[in-house]
Formats: sequence, structure tokens, C-alpha cells
Amino acid sequence: MLVLAGAVLATLGFRLTRLSGSPYYFVMGLIWLITGLLTVFRRPAGLYLYALSFVATLVWALWESGLNGWALVPRLDLALLFLVIAVALMPGRKADGTRGYRRYGIGLIVVTIVGLVVAIPLAQKPYAVAAATTPVGTYFDNATQPAAQDWPTYGGGHGAQRFSTLEQITPANVSQLQRVWVYHTGEAHTPNFGNELTPIKIGDVVYGCTIRHKVFAIDAATGKQKWMFDPQTPAEFSPPNSACRGVAYYDNPQAAPNQACAQRIIVGTLDAKLAAVDARTGEICQDFGNHGFVDLMQGLGKWPAGIVSVTAAPTVVRGVVVTGQQVMDGQLRHAPSGVVRGYDAVTGQLRFAWDMEQPDVTTTPPDGKTYTPGTPNMWSTAVADEKLGLVYLPMANSAGDYYSSTRTPEERKYSSSITALDVTTGKPRWVYQFVRNDVWDYDTPAQPSLVDFPTEKGLVPALIETTKQGDLWVLDRRTGQPLHKVEEQPAPQGGVEPAERAKTQPRSLYSHTQKPDLTEKMMWGVSPIDQLVCRIQYREANYQGIYTPPSADKPWIEYPGNNGGSDWGSISVDVHNGVIISNYNDLPSYSKLVTRAADDAMGVFWMGDPRYKKPPPGRNRPQAGLPYGQDVNTGWVSNIGVICKQPPFGMIKAIDLATGKTLWDLPLGTSERNGPWGLHSMLPLQIGLPNNGGVLTTQSGLAFVGATTDDYLRAIDVKTGETLWKDELPAGGQATPMTYEVNGQQFLIIMAGGHHGMMTPEGDEVIAYALPKKA
Repeated sequence: MLVLAGAVLATLGFRLTRLSGSPYYFVMGLIWLITGLLTVFRRPAGLYLYALSFVATLVWALWESGLNGWALVPRLDLALLFLVIAVALMPGRKADGTRGYRRYGIGLIVVTIVGLVVAIPLAQKPYAVAAATTPVGTYFDNATQPAAQDWPTYGGGHGAQRFSTLEQITPANVSQLQRVWVYHTGEAHTPNFGNELTPIKIGDVVYGCTIRHKVFAIDAATGKQKWMFDPQTPAEFSPPNSACRGVAYYDNPQAAPNQACAQRIIVGTLDAKLAAVDARTGEICQDFGNHGFVDLMQGLGKWPAGIVSVTAAPTVVRGVVVTGQQVMDGQLRHAPSGVVRGYDAVTGQLRFAWDMEQPDVTTTPPDGKTYTPGTPNMWSTAVADEKLGLVYLPMANSAGDYYSSTRTPEERKYSSSITALDVTTGKPRWVYQFVRNDVWDYDTPAQPSLVDFPTEKGLVPALIETTKQGDLWVLDRRTGQPLHKVEEQPAPQGGVEPAERAKTQPRSLYSHTQKPDLTEKMMWGVSPIDQLVCRIQYREANYQGIYTPPSADKPWIEYPGNNGGSDWGSISVDVHNGVIISNYNDLPSYSKLVTRAADDAMGVFWMGDPRYKKPPPGRNRPQAGLPYGQDVNTGWVSNIGVICKQPPFGMIKAIDLATGKTLWDLPLGTSERNGPWGLHSMLPLQIGLPNNGGVLTTQSGLAFVGATTDDYLRAIDVKTGETLWKDELPAGGQATPMTYEVNGQQFLIIMAGGHHGMMTPEGDEVIAYALPKKA
């Protein structure tokens, strides 16, 4: 064992040393080889030499990692195993009959194990715990009231704060929560699934959608199904993430009492349609569009099934349904347009179209024409201010995320931004961009939250947006101007398009989740061998910190990666107690641009090409129409399924609303259902896991979050970050919880459906929790 492991360490270690990396692995590999050979020839000196080498490894590990227990694991685990074997083989006594050195080896083993047991919990402590300084107040107006008895929109109240004023469930009694009902959607899973649903609740009914965008209505108190509507989406219209995050509700003020579809549910579909159904019966609303459907492919042209879909909940403002569409990433430069459109909530008539390249095309393009292809789209969820008549769009990047030379001035202006549209005209009122000339897939992923923000001059109507880079931005939602300091930071130059890279990038000084730049010492694994491989990959890549330009001569490291920071789950803003809760990822991506010829040789073609293979080979994105495709390793996962960056991989953070000060910041999720090769370690230790989904806060001081890959729903004390309660879900909870009250009882709801991209178990359960009823 020592000879084999030593040969691997020495060979790979020599390669790392030549890359100017740590010489430890090369030196230690040679020592292991020598000690192994001595032991093969039954020389006790080999055992003693190995014990001394372990002491050297222990000193080196502590020098590199300190008492960070998770960082120590791959440096010591295999070496410790070999030490146990070596000590077991040591003679108990010397040739003269006196006691041998085995007792010292046993002592070394005990000290190391005890040290690891102590050190790993040390890595779980929050960075700080501070008290909020924002006074208790009312940080919202009539147009942005938070959720209470109902949960009327995807984001909770009309300000999308993911916050409820309910207080029945408190930090004192949350440990008594129990499941009160489970609703099964009955939806069979496809190879690509992601149950990311946050239901809505109106009156005594909960409404939601399945991964194939069937709409259901269930009794809010019992979970019994009232009706289900099937839009009959063909199976081939299944994009890489067959998700339905939510539905919208509209109450027609002009409708007569008991009129059909006076109250309606509006949902997008995987084959790019909008459907409207009667909220009471589930019957299609014949007055909406063409017998209940609006075809969003009108004006987009003809495209292969699955390249365009709607996964986000539409936004309704002033009787207009505003929607974008998800366009499959990485397929081709001139992909379907990112046009954003607004439709009459009753008739389905197109009220406006915003095509940034064709501002004069305000409805459907003329015959033979289309909306401009390749423009940034809005795949996430918008939010609107009914009083201002503005809808705020989290805009993605242009098609062909990782190459920018072919972009137009309008694309450069609106990509990776928040854009405010006037809902009466469909024209932009203002735009604020978070990334200049984005080539990192740092599109704006999250639904903004609307608040009245406390300043020295009083409350200001604002929106708060979180980004994949980990910055939190607070903008005056009337003008788009930041309400805090912004710093222009120098950005790395070079890459395949050196003339394209911005000299500086704007960074928010309000709050951010970004951690220090990666170093070789921060590489990780489950053993020194796979950690060494990750170290080599680090040294072989271009990395100059955040905004390292894409390169083709060698890989480049993107940190935070294209999965965040934050993603579509957004933040939660407690607009009563003045606290923001943000769960986020702390993950890099490891990518390389691939020449068109190399992609063609591998058989990597966009899905409309006759040569397209399903599934496509490898993990390359073709980016057809550009000089390069891209090989992207999102999360930078090693060949044995372990992330190359040391833990934590995901965290949760509390932020003071008025100041942006961090109140606490700690790992989110345990290691028990995670491990190499997809195995479960069964260790209930806080490691901080990748997470997808949002967080819910309540006025009583609780934060509820699923999202993590250990499949738990947690209740966290907003003041301290302490987990007060958790429940093991039957499937992945990659969704945002919601809460409501019915018949005087507060319910907590989460969709436990799993997520193929997060490798969590699949399911179809909508689960409700409540406190036990008093006798």
C-alpha cells in the first residue's frame, strides 16, 4: 500500500512541483516509497521511518490549515490509516526484551484522532454574531405589503420579500412542528427534473404546478386535491431543467359575481405558452388568448422542441401579465430572442413587447420577421410596483455567454442587469448593470425584493438584488440609483478577447458574500491523492481572482462560479425586524474554451444541427456561431464526485437592513448524505452544502430553508443563526418554503421533489407542517 500510494504521490507531486506548487507531495511520496520497500523486506526501520514521516505530515498539515478540521481531513486521513497499520506491525519489544516504540505510535494515533474530533467542530462555528441595529418598523408601503394570512404571489407579498407577518410559530415552539398533511402530485419524473415550486395560497386554497406544468389546487387545511389542469405539453419539450417555480393569480375587478374565470391562475409551460384556468374549477379560460392559451413562440421563429420554455412564475401588474422565457444556455449565438412581453390578464391580448434591438416593434413583428435573436432574456422572476407602474426584470446575459465580441451596444447595455419597464408602454425607464460585458454567465438570477429602505433622509422606495458574484445591491426603485457606496475595482485583463475586457467592474460596498481568492492550499478532496489532483488543476489554470477572463490555451477558474453566490432562490427580507437572510453557494467553476474544430471532432453540436447527439458527449456547450464552445465544470467537481475547493460549499447569512453589516454567517448543511462516488458519509457534521432554493422569514424571528443536498428542512433563529428544528424530507427540497394561515392555524409548506442537477432524490410531495392543535 505504501509503495503504490508513494509512487502515485511522487509522480503527481513531481508534476505539481514543476508547476511551482507545494513540494510536500513529491518528497513525501519518495519517503513512502522508501518506507514501503523497507517494510516489504521486513525491516522495522521502515515502520519507524513512516511514523516520523507522519509527524512531519502532521506539522505540515497544521502549518497549511491551522485547526480547520475539514481542511485537515485529506491531508491526514490516508496517512493516519497507514500509521495505524504501521503501529500494529511494530514489535512490542526490542531484541533485548525492553519495551519497543509501539506505545509512542499508539499515543500519536490517539492525539491525532482526538485533535481531528476537536478541530472539525471548530470549522462549524459562525464567523460572528452581532445584534441588528435597524429598529423594528414598517419597511414597506401599500403596494409592497408582505404576506400574512395568504401567500398571494411567488415571492410572498407583492414586494416579493419572502417574508410573512405571521407569528404563531415562534423560536420557542418551533421544535413542536409536525407534518399535518402530504399531497402527492403524481407526476412521473423525466431524466431532467427540478421541482423548484413555491406554491401560492389564496383564501382556503393552495395552488401550484408540477415539473410538467400541470396546475393543481388543494385544500389549504387538509391537502386534499380540488382539481388538476393538464396543459398537455408534449414530452419532447423537456429542457435540461424541467422546473415550474410557480404560478400567478389574477382577480378580475370587472368580472360579475360568480362569472367563470373571474379569478384565474396563470402559468407558463415547457412548450412556451401561457395558460389561464379558472381558480375555482380548473377549467380553461376560453376568453384568454386562443381558447385559454397564448403562444409565446409567435415572433420567435421556428426552433427545436425544448430550446424555449417558461419555468418562472409570471408577474401580474395593473392587469398585465409580464413574462420572459428561458432559452437553453450554450446552444448558439443567435438563439431565440430574449424579448419580454406583457399580455392582458383577461383577454391574453399582447399589450407590449420589449425587444431591446428593435424598440419600434412593440407588438408582434411583421410577417417574415422575428424578434431579435440572441439578446439577453429574463429566465427568472420579475417583481412589480403597482403604484409606480414599473416591473423590474432580472436580465440574463446574451446568448453565447462566454464570448462577447459579436454583441451589440444594446446587448452590452442591458445584459446582467436590473431593467425597469413601464408596464403601460413596455419601454425601459431605467437600467442598472452589475457586470460589464459579462463573459462569466453572471446573469442576474434572483427575483428582486421591494422595500422601503431606511436612509438618513428617511425611507426610500427601493429594491434589493443579489447576484451570482455574491454582491447585494440596494437601488432606488424609482430611478435605479444605488443607495450605498459603489466601488470600481480593477478587473483582470487578457484571455481570448483582451480588447473586450472592461478595465474595472462595479462592486457593491453594502454587503457581499464573496470570500477571499482561492489559493492552492484551499484545494480539497477525501484523500491526499485527489487533493493533489485538484492542486495540479489549480496550478494548470488561469486564475487572477474574480473576473478572470475566459481562456482557450488552458482552463480558467471562475470564483464565485456560474452557480453563485446566489441563484434563483433570491433573498428574504424581514421588513418588520429589519434583517435580510441570504443562503448562498461558495463554489468555483473550472472551465475552458474549446475551438470550433475541436468541438466538431468530439461531436458537440447545437440541438438544431442534424449531427446533434442526444445526450451530447461530455459536458461541452457548443456555442454554435462563435469561434469557441465551452467545457464547463460547474462547481469544480473531481472525478470521484468531490468538490475541489475545501468546505464550506454553501452558507447562510444574516444582514442588517439599514447598514449592510453582517450579523452572522455560517455553513448550511451536514455531510451525512454527501460523499465520494455519490455515497453517503452518514456523518452529521456541519460542512456547508451546495444549495438551490430560497429562504422564508417570519415576523416571529424564524428563517425556514430547505435547498441543501442533505434533504433537510430547517428552522433557524434569525438572531443567532442557531438551527432550532429540522425535518428529514423524503426527497430534495430545492425550493423556497412558504407559510399561511387558515382556520386560525399557521402552516408551513415546502415542495420536496428533488433535483437532478443537485443529485438529490426525486419525489412528488408537497408537505405541510403545523403546531399541534390545542385540546
